Amino acid sequence: MALDHSPILTRRAFLIAGASASGALVLGIPVLGDAHDARQLGFFVEIGRDNRVRIGSSQPEIGQGVRTALPMVVAEELDVPWAQVEVTPMPLGLVRTNDGFTWKYGVQGVGGSTGLTANLELMKKIGAAARERLVRAGAARLGVPVAECHTEDGIVVCERLDTSLPYAALVADAAELPEAKAPAELKSPDEYRIIGKRQHNVQTREIVTGQARYGVDTRVAGMRYAVIARSPWLNGSVRSFDDTAARQVRGVLDVFEIEGPAMGEPYEILASGVAVVAESTWAAIKGRAAVRVEWEPGPSAQDSSERFWAENDRMLATRGQLALDDGHFEQAFAAASTQLVRRYQVPFVSHAPLEPQNAFAHVQEDRCHIIAPTQSPSGASRAAAAVTGLERDQIHVEFPRVGGGFGRRLTNDYVAEAAMISKRTGWPIKLQWTREDDIKNDFYRPAGTHELKVGLDERGAVTAWAHRLVSASKYYRRPDMPDERLWQAELYSDDFPRHIVPNLQLEYHHNTIGVPRGSWRAPAHTANAFVVQSFLDELAHEIGEDPLALRLRLLGEPRELPCANHGGPTFNPGRLARLTRFVAERIDYGRARGAGRGVGIATHFTFGGYAAHAIEVSVSSTGDLAIECIVAAMDVGFAVHPNAVEAQLQGGTVDGLSTALGLEITVRDGQIEQSNFHDYPLAQIAAFPARFEAHVLNYDDTPTGAGEMGLPSAAPALTNAIYAATGKRLRRLPIGDQLKA
Repeated sequence: MALDHSPILTRRAFLIAGASASGALVLGIPVLGDAHDARQLGFFVEIGRDNRVRIGSSQPEIGQGVRTALPMVVAEELDVPWAQVEVTPMPLGLVRTNDGFTWKYGVQGVGGSTGLTANLELMKKIGAAARERLVRAGAARLGVPVAECHTEDGIVVCERLDTSLPYAALVADAAELPEAKAPAELKSPDEYRIIGKRQHNVQTREIVTGQARYGVDTRVAGMRYAVIARSPWLNGSVRSFDDTAARQVRGVLDVFEIEGPAMGEPYEILASGVAVVAESTWAAIKGRAAVRVEWEPGPSAQDSSERFWAENDRMLATRGQLALDDGHFEQAFAAASTQLVRRYQVPFVSHAPLEPQNAFAHVQEDRCHIIAPTQSPSGASRAAAAVTGLERDQIHVEFPRVGGGFGRRLTNDYVAEAAMISKRTGWPIKLQWTREDDIKNDFYRPAGTHELKVGLDERGAVTAWAHRLVSASKYYRRPDMPDERLWQAELYSDDFPRHIVPNLQLEYHHNTIGVPRGSWRAPAHTANAFVVQSFLDELAHEIGEDPLALRLRLLGEPRELPCANHGGPTFNPGRLARLTRFVAERIDYGRARGAGRGVGIATHFTFGGYAAHAIEVSVSSTGDLAIECIVAAMDVGFAVHPNAVEAQLQGGTVDGLSTALGLEITVRDGQIEQSNFHDYPLAQIAAFPARFEAHVLNYDDTPTGAGEMGLPSAAPALTNAIYAATGKRLRRLPIGDQLKA
């Protein structure tokens, strides 16, 4: 997700102080740009009379720990004990400028592993600026030079006078000081006492005791409840409906049609349907069941999975869009001593968050209030503005903790639906999706058929590489998106083996199947890592080289290669080699295994971070698969919040393996076939082994994101292990019952 208008803390920063309702002193840091720049940032640190510190958190929390990590950064630079800190979620902050709207509290949105990195330097400077002013205030109070004062655990200390002053006593004085002549000095990593150390998540107790509040928990006085019967047909519409029985259900208040986008138009909401509003969610669901709808199947009625895969194969028999052409692939491939061509299939999959979509909206004549679990609060603001006609500074957006994002909540269709219903009825509305609504109405991970072609010379050097893809691009139906750019969401031009193999081609065909698609955990990396890492294994066996040795030979020594894709500006293959060696050693890769047991390895660079997996499996003579051991390692530069990074590696691994084992969305006669966890079966805990190692290996002092990295290399490590155990190569996901065939 691209987030722009990132404000910069400049020397024009200043503090303001005031009293909160509880009598605490509030230390704010608004930032104003130059006179011609109307961008403005406000952030706050509240220091109470007991010297406890409350730090505002402006980012959506989707389980990645950013609501803990960024306040950790502020607390570190402010030099207060973490145990003394409370964290307060902040709403969406937008400021109207002459050119539109920009951020009030800095960039607010999480996607593509940017929640930490997009805000890190800003948070450091906020904490350091506050600390610097408190030191100056303390020195002035004590009548000593600033150089004789320093901070420790929320106090300003003067060792010569053997005295100290708590921050709470200095905030008002600090606010009156003139502007500093130079930016506050940041701590060096060897001074860190909070970041880089294991800290408790700020909501751990609330989560484990059931007190954490999610969007689904929203309750507002006087609100009504709504559900929608959406078209079961992809791109279908309402031909007619009879709401007589529905209006007789106790508690049902209103029933009316919701019009969705026409085929090919950008999505504001996902589908046409019939909304039912009632005094309770249960009454709304019962009323929906009683509505009799005659659907117009629409232009996608003939779509099916079988047709999709067949069309992909037909397109691969023709020449597609040449997205990248380094060197002279055709000549190099024709001259190669060894040629290998393989095809792989990666299916549509659903996000299936634990918390189904929901949103609260209250649309009034001159304002709108939104409460929604979203990864993109500004997107929620845009969605509400689009369907209400209100200006964005008339829309107040709150975003509670999200019960699973995975990219699904980058899209705010459910917010638009709630706002549409509230505007129509005039009531405050809580829209709730059921699990069936969620599985059948998603922006699914794009499916595709990949063909890889490689040529090697007589010495075994890879001289030619082509990656040909037919997929349903997630960019399809985005506003102002030309067809020639659809490939950019599906193939990352600077991914491995760019700048490693001299003759490289990327080729793309687009399949316009009517299935909605969007970002799903590391987007294209999840598909491409499976394909490339499976292909490397096949190549190694084809030429009689050990798969680990081949990877290390291709990756080579540490060096910085250009990377213009998200996660750049460089990619260091040596960092992948380091992780690959590590997981191989931890799993004892070279040890001989018995019949039916094998180890697979895979690695991948994702959005600036590096990961590797080594997995050992056993497969019985009847095709029963057991994962015996998992070793995962991740390099995200520097782990600011180490236990959260470790958890992301564990969670990504589990999600990647669960998806590879049994998850697929299929289409028959223009309708999604799956509806709940009985036919979309997430892996259960028994599928994972007792020995599951997750290692976070720092590389330098520069953090990258961590939310996506643990997933892409998990699936190919598993299927490579299956090949090592059985000699059976799986080129189609999910694995399902292929081992029993």
